[in-house]
Amino acid sequence: MPPVMAALAPHLQAGTLVTDGGSTKGDVVSAVRAAFGDKTKQFIPGHPIAGAEKSGVGAAQADLYRHKRVVLTPLPENAAAAVARVRATWEACGAKVSILAADEHDRVFAAVSHLPHLLAFALVHDLAGRDNSDQLFGFAAGGFRDFTRIASSHPEMWRDICLANRAALLTELDAYIAELLKTRVLLASADATGLEGMFATARARRDAWLDTLLPPSGE
Repeated sequence: MPPVMAALAPHLQAGTLVTDGGSTKGDVVSAVRAAFGDKTKQFIPGHPIAGAEKSGVGAAQADLYRHKRVVLTPLPENAAAAVARVRATWEACGAKVSILAADEHDRVFAAVSHLPHLLAFALVHDLAGRDNSDQLFGFAAGGFRDFTRIASSHPEMWRDICLANRAALLTELDAYIAELLKTRVLLASADATGLEGMFATARARRDAWLDTLLPPSGE
């Protein structure tokens, strides 16, 4: 982002608006402020929540943003009309636009995007390094495929995302480690009731979330 913003800065006209599709916002905003100076007001940060594990032109989809969420994180100096123009552009692609502060965005996505990617990479890396890795992958099926799908994501991009949002990501990783330790206690003590209760709560919350992802009827 810093070299891209530095390259754009000399060419900004008075009516030019710039936005982005980066997965973190704090570092992007810092790069813009350093490069744009008093033209920072012309940058409206954004993040489309519609990625997949594949990258490049060959993975393009014409309806990628339809019914998907896009988050804008406007800056204090952004004019309302500028934010509205960027919002209208995303809505023209069929996206549902939400507004968050940049720091809130980074905390939220550390939990629901960056942590899951880190965990998927870590699990596959762990199994790949074992002496019987061929046997393990030979018997892996649908559950393993679904859980680890995002470990096929672009390593360089996810390296940068994790480092850019490392403070918030470390907080979420610590919270997840604590949850795993609680789960280990339930398992070690053969607490069937506790395990089932945890599983039931998780299933109910996930099912309720899935219901919110359904497209409008008739589409």
